[in-house]
Amino acid sequence: MVFLPRPLVAANLGAFYRVALHAKMPVPAARALLDAGSPLQRLPRDTVVRELTLAGRRAERITVGASERRTAVLYLHGGGYTLGSLATHRSLAAYLARESESAVYLLDYRLAPENPYPAGLEDAVDAYLELLVEHGYTADQVAIAGDSAGGGLSLATARRLIDAHDVHPAALGLIAPWVDPGARDAPKDRDLVVNTAWSFVAAEAYLDGGDPTDPGFAPLHADMEGLPPTIVHVGTSEVLYPQVVELVGKLRAADVTVRFTEYPKLWHVAHLQASILREANDAVRELGGFLREALERTRV
Repeated sequence: MVFLPRPLVAANLGAFYRVALHAKMPVPAARALLDAGSPLQRLPRDTVVRELTLAGRRAERITVGASERRTAVLYLHGGGYTLGSLATHRSLAAYLARESESAVYLLDYRLAPENPYPAGLEDAVDAYLELLVEHGYTADQVAIAGDSAGGGLSLATARRLIDAHDVHPAALGLIAPWVDPGARDAPKDRDLVVNTAWSFVAAEAYLDGGDPTDPGFAPLHADMEGLPPTIVHVGTSEVLYPQVVELVGKLRAADVTVRFTEYPKLWHVAHLQASILREANDAVRELGGFLREALERTRV
């Protein structure tokens, strides 16, 4: 595998995201632009992608190497609840499948503004339950992972599964999770990827006039007790860094098992560049390894 220098990758990504995540960019155009850039993020060798539906939504079952896996990860993509797709996150999901030695189910959950909260949360919860009922997994065989908005959605999904269904996911993998979209106290207005002008517009589209402290929308306000072992990754220069640090503090105060890794040299969800950046590849390896260990006792 040939990796590119980090400064080169950062420079090109910064220019790309300044356009794609401009607050005045129409949502359909932003979605098309992100999808158009996704082929640059390659799949690992021996990746198998199988299309299916989960909870009535398009999804992909992604494996690397052995296609029969007894454990699974439900992956919820980022994109501010308005952007992101199977195309944009297929590569990251595949690298996570390789490192976790599990089948990763990448879900095309409903997005705002067409489908505001709680549509995405309902899709994620229903998809997880369908993996148990229709695909033969037990809850201790299925983790949940996601990045940015998908990281916040992963946390909200776990909380809803526990509280409403008495279903306890095996683990959580959270990459720079957006856990308080209603917050307006970010210490700066942009990082290499995210800018607050865009993220505030996205948050308002997702909330659609609801309560910004609703824990399903903003899981930073949820009860953390009883959540499964959780790994959290974040770059120290990110706009989201303070709320991620606050989340980790709340998880630890609730006696949740947490592994927290901070990246001084990586940007928001650099994991997406696992196929071209060594540091991103290493980050996915740590994330997948944590989930693999959490799921290990279910393997034969």
